[in-house]
Amino acid sequence: MPDFTVIIPARYAASRLPGKPLLDLAGKPIIARVIERAQESGATQVVVATDDPRIEGEAIAAGAKSVLTRADHPSGTDRIAEAVQLLGLPEDSLVVNVQGDEPDMPAELIQQMANALAKRKDVVMCTACSAIEEAGLLDDPNVVKVVRDQNDIALYFSRAPIPYARDGQSTFLYRRHIGIYAYRASYIAQFSAASICQLEQTEKLEQLRALYRGEKIYCPDAIKAPGPGIDTPADLERARAAWQD
Repeated sequence: MPDFTVIIPARYAASRLPGKPLLDLAGKPIIARVIERAQESGATQVVVATDDPRIEGEAIAAGAKSVLTRADHPSGTDRIAEAVQLLGLPEDSLVVNVQGDEPDMPAELIQQMANALAKRKDVVMCTACSAIEEAGLLDDPNVVKVVRDQNDIALYFSRAPIPYARDGQSTFLYRRHIGIYAYRASYIAQFSAASICQLEQTEKLEQLRALYRGEKIYCPDAIKAPGPGIDTPADLERARAAWQD
């Protein structure tokens, strides 16, 4: 397994669930649960990139490193770009971005992303997807959909159901995007320096910035899909119930 750094972007001011990283999940803050999953992956180091000293304190208490970043970053990857600079990571370092609201992110999937990027020199980024098996999720804008080419290179990501079934029914196996990314430190700086495109602004999906620039994103099926992330109070209650079982 290659050496890699997990960086967890975690901001305090989430619009739908303020202070989310600090909220309790089975006796520990959500950010501590995410750190535990990252530590299980075998990462060389686990770092939390945050804009809040309280989150930084919980990260250090959970055994991670932490860097304080600006509060005005437009995306998690932009926050990671500042963290990479503060950490002084070499340009060829492999970085896996694990979202700070994914306490059920499998360690195996984190490893898969690092391994995939190490092998795929032709792509700028690796991410993952899984089959959508519940019909209701297809129309849910919080469930991001992805379509790929025959080599599992992403063609487009959208909050809308893609591809559109013109005849009303389709045997197409729709896939949801899983919000985990792996990239090289040198590319993260390039991504952050690039202008935000209209696609990214419209869909509120940062990965579209890379596709708009004509760059390749490798998107294989996840070897193990994570449980739901935590975006809303209802998500938090479901997660708490699941962790108590």
